[in-house]
Amino acid sequence: MAAASYDYDDAPGYEEGGPRATDLGYDPNFVPDSVKTFVVHLYRHIREKNVYEIHQMYEGSFQKLSERMFKESPWPSVDAVSAYVDNDHVFCLLYREMWFRHLYARLSPTLKQRIDSWDNYCSLFQVVLHGVVNMQLPNQWLWDMVDEFVYQFQSFCQYRAKMKNKTEQEIALLKQFDQAWNVYGVLNFLQALVEKSMIIQILEQEKEGLEEFTANDGYSYTGGSNVLKVLGYFSMVGLLRVHCLLGDYHTGLKCLQPIDISQPGGVYTSVIGSHIATVYHYGFANLMLRGYVESIREFSKMLLYIFKVKQYHQKSPQYEQILKKNEQMYALLALSLSLCPQVKLVAEDVNTQLREKYGEKMMRMQRYDDEAYALYDELFSYACPKFITPSAPTFDEPLVNYNQDAYRLQLKLFLYEVKQQQLLSGVRSYLKLYSTISMVKLASYMEVDEPTLRSILMTYKHKTHAVSVDGKIISNADVDFYIDDDMIHVVETKSAKRYGDYFMRQIVKLEEMIHEVDRVKLD
Repeated sequence: MAAASYDYDDAPGYEEGGPRATDLGYDPNFVPDSVKTFVVHLYRHIREKNVYEIHQMYEGSFQKLSERMFKESPWPSVDAVSAYVDNDHVFCLLYREMWFRHLYARLSPTLKQRIDSWDNYCSLFQVVLHGVVNMQLPNQWLWDMVDEFVYQFQSFCQYRAKMKNKTEQEIALLKQFDQAWNVYGVLNFLQALVEKSMIIQILEQEKEGLEEFTANDGYSYTGGSNVLKVLGYFSMVGLLRVHCLLGDYHTGLKCLQPIDISQPGGVYTSVIGSHIATVYHYGFANLMLRGYVESIREFSKMLLYIFKVKQYHQKSPQYEQILKKNEQMYALLALSLSLCPQVKLVAEDVNTQLREKYGEKMMRMQRYDDEAYALYDELFSYACPKFITPSAPTFDEPLVNYNQDAYRLQLKLFLYEVKQQQLLSGVRSYLKLYSTISMVKLASYMEVDEPTLRSILMTYKHKTHAVSVDGKIISNADVDFYIDDDMIHVVETKSAKRYGDYFMRQIVKLEEMIHEVDRVKLD
């Protein structure tokens, strides 16, 4: 669906001052015949639990109608269409959710509309959590709900943090509705969906063969509903994303722990937007926690997957977003490899693309001079999430913007880590040359005294190890060592040769050649 996949930060009117619904002679009560037909059919398919038809209408018809009739205006109001769907409360909540998502994607929401959207999400999630929901909805739609909920929270925090140009009316509304998009409210809803759905227990039971959640892609084939379970599942990804926006990476990874990201075929991979968002935030959180090996491994797998499948998504409304996240993940992979040069973990096709995009910059980043730090800054700023400050502003004069504060703090912490890595490149290059070397000799090579060398080696040990979410110490070192009687013994990690990649590349090339031959028309 267009709104869910739209790159919001580049959307027209993302900044205040873009086109608004009220500027365009928009009549919220006028319902064209094509919209009547759309809502009547969608309502019927939802009541009949016809997931295939719902998906076709949600991904296809809604997108086409939006493009043709509502490019610069909102859809008709929920009050105008409710009569055609028996005033069904749940359907009206779903319709409003789509209505607001389209508004965010195409126009610039007013503060009142942002608050109304929050109220609608509260009502919708309350029904899912405390009502009886007897629906089956496509995974794409359920993912888009969670994705949009987190996005609108992020957007609201950014909007609220730009205090300089706020009108008196906006400030009065912010004071009046101070609970709208409150960080605790957002986290509580996502956590409540995880707990009420019992998704963690379901995934545990699945390991013992007692559940078939993943095998069925989250759908129920026994007449039940998938809504709560799948919303709970995607809410774990939503929690990871919110905690990344807040800079709490450890908690974010802990929230995702029930999903085994190392295993292929999880439900998060059933929707490409969910797949990319999960790996992007998982990899970024690991990068910030010095889990470089994990971030390199997952970025490489995801980038190889996109490399193979992106051609099939060219007509998808998500295509631009896929390409943008693809480029950002290449930048994050370049950062991870510059801090932890474990190229053997990267698939060959991905490595080739990486060298084309960032080969020269990665060489310069190894120098650790001012130019190198500027490149680390550039890549981090381009590829990082849009961090937020969740606290409400102080309304005292003079009003100031604070929307960049969280980003500046995370950048500062990252560059501080990069500076601490500076000494390690020298130690690593010497250790690679020797299987054993005395402390005295290495100290003389590095032009430091022995106590300083011991301090550097301890730093190397510390910086090349990280603590995983479950408390295990994991090594990121491509070259490790131990000291025995003032002799340094070097242990270099050896990787098993992978022949699979080579054969897969040759098979793909062969298929491309066959495809080309088939296109040649013989006389």
